[in-house]
Amino acid sequence: MTAARRKRIVWWLRGVALAAFLVYLPGYQASFSGGLVEVERWLNHPLPLLGATVVLAVVSLVIQFEFRTWWSQVGCAAALVSLVFLAGVAVLLSLLLDRDGQPVSRKSHPEHPDRVLTVTDVAFSIDPIYRVELLTGSGWSARHWELGEWDIRGGEFGRVDWSGPDRIAVTGVKGTETAVFTVDPDGRPSRQGPAPR
Repeated sequence: MTAARRKRIVWWLRGVALAAFLVYLPGYQASFSGGLVEVERWLNHPLPLLGATVVLAVVSLVIQFEFRTWWSQVGCAAALVSLVFLAGVAVLLSLLLDRDGQPVSRKSHPEHPDRVLTVTDVAFSIDPIYRVELLTGSGWSARHWELGEWDIRGGEFGRVDWSGPDRIAVTGVKGTETAVFTVDPDGRPSRQGPAPR
């Protein structure tokens, strides 16, 4: 392979690696509270996108350098074996730490069907931990707002309901409100603190 052709291939691989990384960034940003639901759903895939970035960058480095001596070949092989091992660990961790969770319930606002409360079990163990989110809007403009995560062992979470026109109440197992949120006209929730007992 000529030096000019090797250089073209290296820069093409690095360009594709950079493109994969840039595609991932909007999805990562959308995963935070207030992010766009569809952007997160389509682009927040760290394992394939960041994995492709790393693999393409490493392949470009391997193609860039000529490994003619025995020591350089051994060093390259050791580096590639280490990279494969680290990639396997990353895949295993991403499967174990999957925070998408299992959907538990969805409740639409009685007067605003574009406002939906969702409850998702995001626990790693058998004791559930519930993440409550408010989805506002529809289509590509839909946003998700995190209201919080509650562990049922303390009895702080029993259910979440629309308790008024623009009011959300998280109720504990004993029927007391543990958190109250109000929803602004633009759909953004704000915590009002615990309700009086």
